[in-house]
Amino acid sequence: MSENTSESCSHDCGSCSADCQSRKPESFLVPANANSNIKKVIAVISGKGGVGKSSVTAMLAVLAKRKGLRTAILDADVTGPSIPRMFGVTEKACGNEEGIWPVTSRAGIELMSLNLLLPNDTDPVVWRGPVISGAVTQFWSDVIWGDVDLMFVDCPPGTGDVPLTVFQSLPVDGIVVVASPQQLVSMIVEKAVKMAEQMHIPVLGLVENMSYYVCPSCGEQHTVFGKGRGEEIAKQYGIKTVAKLPLDPLLADLCDGGAVEAFVGDWLDPLLEALLEDAGKA
Repeated sequence: MSENTSESCSHDCGSCSADCQSRKPESFLVPANANSNIKKVIAVISGKGGVGKSSVTAMLAVLAKRKGLRTAILDADVTGPSIPRMFGVTEKACGNEEGIWPVTSRAGIELMSLNLLLPNDTDPVVWRGPVISGAVTQFWSDVIWGDVDLMFVDCPPGTGDVPLTVFQSLPVDGIVVVASPQQLVSMIVEKAVKMAEQMHIPVLGLVENMSYYVCPSCGEQHTVFGKGRGEEIAKQYGIKTVAKLPLDPLLADLCDGGAVEAFVGDWLDPLLEALLEDAGKA
C-alpha cells in the first residue's frame, strides 16, 4: 500500500476495495519445537462426549504404526485425558532446557497428555479455558516430538476453546469426526462438521462408533442404538469415507486395560488409507 493511500485510509475496510496489509488474515499458528519435524497432523473431534473419540484416535494411531509410520498422539483433552490409560502408560514425562520428551508406548507411539505430567492420574484439572488452551499449544511448541510422519490430536468434545485453539494454532491437515448413531448425536455431528468448514479444514472421514452389535450366537448384526445417519451426513458435506465400528465388549476391555495396541479388526483400515492418501502419504 502506498504512502498516499495510507495517509488517506479511513480504516473502514467495509467500504474499501484496496488490497492492503490490514485485509490479510492474521496467522495464529504456533511454531513447533525446534527439535520436532512433524509432517502431517490429523485432528479427531466429536460433537459430544462419550462417543468413543479417544478410542478411535488410539486405534488409528496403532494402525498407522503397524504400517511403519512414525506416529504420535497429542492428547488435547486436558480435563479428561484418557490416552495414557488406553496404552497402559504410567511413566511420567520429563524434559530438559530444550523441552519436554514425550512418553513412548510399548509399540513405539509417542504420547503427550496432561496425565503424563500430573503427580497422580486422578488429580483434577481445575483450570479456566485460556489456561487449558495454553497447555495444548505448549504440547505442540514445548514437546520434543522428533521426526513424526503422522500425528493425531485427540480433541475434547464440542466446538469450544480447545478445538478452536487446535484448528488455529496447529497446522491441521484434516479432521476425523466421531459420532454414535443416535439422531440427536447426528445433529450435533453436523455442528462439528460445520465448524471444520468455517475453519477451512477438510473433513477427511466420519466414524460411526457403536454402529451395530454382532450376535455371538447367530452372527447377525443388530443396530442397538438405531440406524445411524453416517452416509447421509457424509454425502451432504462431501465426506468421502465413512467407517462403522461395532459395539464390541472385547475392544472396550482392551482400551480399559491399557492394551489398545493389541486390538484386532479391519473396521478403520479404509479410513486410514483415505487419510494417508489425502495427506499425501499413500
